[in-house]
Amino acid sequence: MGKAKRTKNGHELSAAQRESLLAALKSRFEHHMQRHPGLVWSNVLARLEAHAAKLWSLNEMERTGGEPDVVGHDKTTGEYFFFDCSPETPKGRTSVCYDREGLESRKEHKPKNNAIDMAAAMGVELLSEAQYRELQRLGEFDTKTSSWVQTPDDIRKLGGALFCDRRFGHVFVYHNGAQSYYAARGFRGSLRV
Repeated sequence: MGKAKRTKNGHELSAAQRESLLAALKSRFEHHMQRHPGLVWSNVLARLEAHAAKLWSLNEMERTGGEPDVVGHDKTTGEYFFFDCSPETPKGRTSVCYDREGLESRKEHKPKNNAIDMAAAMGVELLSEAQYRELQRLGEFDTKTSSWVQTPDDIRKLGGALFCDRRFGHVFVYHNGAQSYYAARGFRGSLRV
């Protein structure tokens, strides 16, 4: 998927990008019905069309390897929840430390970016630990990689950050210094549409 153009109101996809993204989302939705039982693509599509500004963020999730898919629906607000559902942490978002403070604290060998800033630039949020566990109930993810998750302020104030993965049939939550980064660690995003 090509790079989106920028308008004075934010980001906008070209007609070709929009069509390609919607085709990918529909195909993934239909191929993984276990992630969203009882939901219907035509209703999701109508919501996407009514909130077209969110397509840019979904495209960013797709472009960076996240393979976004619907994982839930809020009947009160009508919102659909999209999570990155790539088998491993998205390839276009690896080798990043947790946040800007962690990045700036490194004296040498700094990564190019950090998870919090990248997510904000994409218009998404990192998965929380609870959301990560919800995702893992829908399949097996991060069996060879790991993903940063939202870190509570009390942990972050002490210099730490949390990440999760799946090993030995279980989901694990770990800690690391927020300045650390690894080729096999990235982040998964969530988006409400």
